[in-house]
This record gives sequence, C-alpha cells and structure tokens, in this order.
Amino acid sequence: MRPDGACALVTGGGRGIGAAAATALAADGWAVAVVSRSGGNGADLHLAADITDPEAIGEAFATVEKRLGPVLCLVNNAGITADNLALSLADDEWDRVLDTNLTAAFRLTRRALRGMLRARYGRIVNVASVVGPRANAGQANYAASKAGLIGLTKTVAAEVARKGVTVNAVAPGFIETDMTATVPDAVKRAVPARRAGTPDEVAACVRFLASADAGYVTGTTLYVDGGLAA
Repeated sequence: MRPDGACALVTGGGRGIGAAAATALAADGWAVAVVSRSGGNGADLHLAADITDPEAIGEAFATVEKRLGPVLCLVNNAGITADNLALSLADDEWDRVLDTNLTAAFRLTRRALRGMLRARYGRIVNVASVVGPRANAGQANYAASKAGLIGLTKTVAAEVARKGVTVNAVAPGFIETDMTATVPDAVKRAVPARRAGTPDEVAACVRFLASADAGYVTGTTLYVDGGLAA
C-alpha cells in the first residue's frame, strides 16, 4: 500500500494532459506538486523550473520533499515539439526536443528513484506517444524522444521491479490539447474511434498506473489512442 505522507510530482502539469493528471492524482489522495511554466491547476505546490537544467531538478525535488514529503509518484509529462523534415531539421530543433522529452525524464527518474527505493514503493508514469513506435513524417526528433522514453521505461522497470517500484508509460494518440490544435481534421478522421481523445481519458490511465491496484503492472506501455496503433 502507498506509504502515508508521500506526494506525486507532475511535470508539464499546468495544462492539457499534465493538468488533468495532476487533478486525477489529487482525487486519488495524493498530495500533488506540479512543475510547469504556467499555472498549477489547483496543485498543492506549483514550481516554475527548467527541467532541462540538472540543478533546477535537484532544487525542485528538495523543495517538494521539504513541503510535501517524499516523491513516490513521478509523472514525466513535459514535452515539446519542433517539427521539420529530417533533411531540414536543425541541430537546435533536435537538441531541444530530446533534452526536454527524454533527457529530462531520465534525470527526473534517476532523482526520484532515491526516495522510492528507500521506501520500497514508487510509481513512475512516462507520457510517451503513439508516434514513438509509429512513423509520423516531420517528427523525427519527437518520435525519437518518445521511442526512447518507451525504451527507458522498460529498462528501468526491469531494474527496480523487485524493490516495489513500477515504471510504465502511456502513449496518447490525438488528444485535444494545445500541441495538437493544428492537426488537420482529416488526420483525426483516420483514428478508428473517429474522434480525438481528451486529457481526462489519458489522466484516468495515469491514475490507474499510479495506484496500488497496478502493483503488478510494470514495464508496459498503455496506448490511449482510439485504436490508432491497432
């Protein structure tokens, strides 16, 4: 069972999937800290931090642990896009996306594992994407970061499974967020469900994977995509 006095940390929790996940975890009894550039959506603690800065990650954890207790649930949700065809993709566009979507998630995971292994309890949920294992022209950097996140999920899960820590991913498809606002309707119609998903539908899956009920679920990727990857 989840230890008392623990908290959940959600990156990119100011809007969209992150905000919905923060709300869902709070409803499940977690004290919730949010790291984002925008508002905290009713979280117990909101921090504005650059997660691509290793020192900022350490400072954020120190603040959260002091105010809310050990971080025993981590949701790596923060992500950006910088779309371009591979031939035209600039080094900066590659680096920014990989640093935010993958490297920061690794550093956050590494830091969170300290407290989780001490407590012999932890839940890490990485927000990947259906684009990770499925080609999407113009998103070589984004696809690489999300495929890497799925690989990170599986590997870390295998490393810490005996310690009561689970590591899973959710892979959203087309979800109604600011990031997908410019996706053409024709693309959305290609989804078997014939609609875009909602942040709350992704958050419900995050909530399950962070719960005690998911104690035997680890190293897996849960697709929330209306059948797009079927």
